[in-house]
Amino acid sequence: MNRPTSAALVSLSLLSLAALTACGGGNSDSDSATDKPKAGASASASASTAEAPSPAEHLAATIVTKADTDGFNVDEPTEEYAFAKSTDEVTVDKPVCAPLAYAMNQLPLGTPEADLTRVTSGPTDAPTQLTKGITYTYVTLASYAPGNAQATFADARKAVDACGDGFTAKANGNESPYDSVTAEKVTPAGDESLGFTSTMTFRDVQHVLHGEFVRSGDVLAVYFSVDGMAIANGRPSDAKLSPTVVKAQNGKLG
Repeated sequence: MNRPTSAALVSLSLLSLAALTACGGGNSDSDSATDKPKAGASASASASTAEAPSPAEHLAATIVTKADTDGFNVDEPTEEYAFAKSTDEVTVDKPVCAPLAYAMNQLPLGTPEADLTRVTSGPTDAPTQLTKGITYTYVTLASYAPGNAQATFADARKAVDACGDGFTAKANGNESPYDSVTAEKVTPAGDESLGFTSTMTFRDVQHVLHGEFVRSGDVLAVYFSVDGMAIANGRPSDAKLSPTVVKAQNGKLG
């Protein structure tokens, strides 16, 4: 979560409103007959390689959109109130919990080749948003070199298992304390998936936050939800992930 002096304050600010080769042929009829298929196969492989999207292009084509979510708002998050702009700015009192700190602040886990974040919110009328608040579900996709997504998912699982009694993350003079972390059952998705629940206390009011990790091949999707208005207004909250958004994004991951 993002905030000037705590994760909650920035949640409010957010509401005030992420190779190529070819072969040649021979001279004899025999050579020509043999070489032509090789040239064709090589050219085909070359074209296939040339047309393969980069990790960043793949994520841009895969990230959930408004058209995928029955009218949910899907936007790029602003960096103005970000808890941190990179993982290098974040320190955690328990290093094993770092993946959770990144997940709850829209930062990619591990060392991806590309990453992209969107913030989504369900269609609801303005008066309801003002009086009851609105839950935002963040979606962060990251693409990794072969094998690295699996290792990164393992680190996330280790964090959920090891950080039951909470942890504190700091960045740029801001501090985000989390009271507890527990595993949460989620609908199986991708090659492996893991849900978690975290709690935080702000001005003596407890808030429940939810997140989920889903690995599909070499892409890791991280979901996180928060009701910043409830936190700012001192009203207890239980910000569950949007099933519509999660299902849509998992469907696009395959």
